[in-house]
Amino acid sequence: MAFDLQRARQDTPGTTHVIHFNNAGSSLMPQPVLDATIKHLQLEAQIGGYEAFDKANEAIEHTYDAAAALIGCSRDEIAILENATHAWDMAFYSLPFQAGERILTSMTEYASNYIAFLQIARKTGAIIEAIPNDEHGQVSVEALHQMIDERVKLIAVTHVPTSGGLVNPIAAIGKVAREANILYLVDACQSVGQMPIDVNTIGCDMLSTTGRKYLRGPRGTGFLYVRRSVLERLEPPFLDMHAATWVARDRYEMRSDARRFENWETNYAGKIGLGVAIDYAMQWGLDAIWRRVKSLAYQLRTQLSPLPGVIVRDRGIIQCGIVTFTIEGLEPEEIKRKLAEQNINVTVSVVESTRLDMEARSLTSMVRASVHYFNSEEEVGRFCSEIEKMIY
Repeated sequence: MAFDLQRARQDTPGTTHVIHFNNAGSSLMPQPVLDATIKHLQLEAQIGGYEAFDKANEAIEHTYDAAAALIGCSRDEIAILENATHAWDMAFYSLPFQAGERILTSMTEYASNYIAFLQIARKTGAIIEAIPNDEHGQVSVEALHQMIDERVKLIAVTHVPTSGGLVNPIAAIGKVAREANILYLVDACQSVGQMPIDVNTIGCDMLSTTGRKYLRGPRGTGFLYVRRSVLERLEPPFLDMHAATWVARDRYEMRSDARRFENWETNYAGKIGLGVAIDYAMQWGLDAIWRRVKSLAYQLRTQLSPLPGVIVRDRGIIQCGIVTFTIEGLEPEEIKRKLAEQNINVTVSVVESTRLDMEARSLTSMVRASVHYFNSEEEVGRFCSEIEKMIY
């Protein structure tokens, strides 16, 4: 079936104002998501926040079902949180590390995750080790095999790094983790909504993601998956009266489901919007979205690569909707500024975001253009024309 681009753009008001190639930062919300979010905010203003919660409880609870259906798990394995970083932190900081225990991660791990590793290493004496890349620039599964021993406490890998275009082989990594009975945490904030994700295929114990990127949900939303079989091994770094119940003067009991990682106060309008965003994505179909995104990104790379001085920096056997590049003699921030003058949105990836990867490649910054299914082939062409003007 042909992709209904006209419908996708009609549902996306922002396409009349900008060429939005910053979907890996924060995508444009479709109208149904915008409507649902605003509707609940208006209800809160009209009748009160608690009362609005009571009236909208079915829509709020539906978000758990939607998230579970999206990634192939049960609703009791889902916690809805403020963002992917907080979701990831709640999982990671739930693990009790001891001196000498090893954390295996990727060369492309995101700064927020790596800072958490460093903090725990400093506090506990745990050891952080980056799994070497293979010849394609992705995590080497063979190298991971060689690193496994009884001291490995956690394998934590970013599925789609913030820059570089690659898609790490997380299912193959999961197979290694399962065989060695090692906990496996996946940061999927750049992949959920862009491609099909199934936690059982991946074999992960925990997975975090955001609403604002490829799911096209509101900012300030995300969710965490925790496999039921590992839940009792994890105690969140902090608890409140939502995550646990004060059952006696000297005793509390944690929730038995993944909502032990949540807290009592949250953005319910955003939570409802997230559920609508997931439903909207699933109406298109994740396979169809993934085909469309890969096709547009391929066109963008193909049209950028021949331009004088342009180097496309993407790596990996499978490449996604994130396209990174540099131009000889032009600073990425200057490229971003000039594109913004033409109402074209991109961002700049900097060494501080993925230090191990970018230092290994002798890079300090790159332009990051990230496409989504509502972008058009004409927008790709115009983007490349504007880049060509900068060169000449």
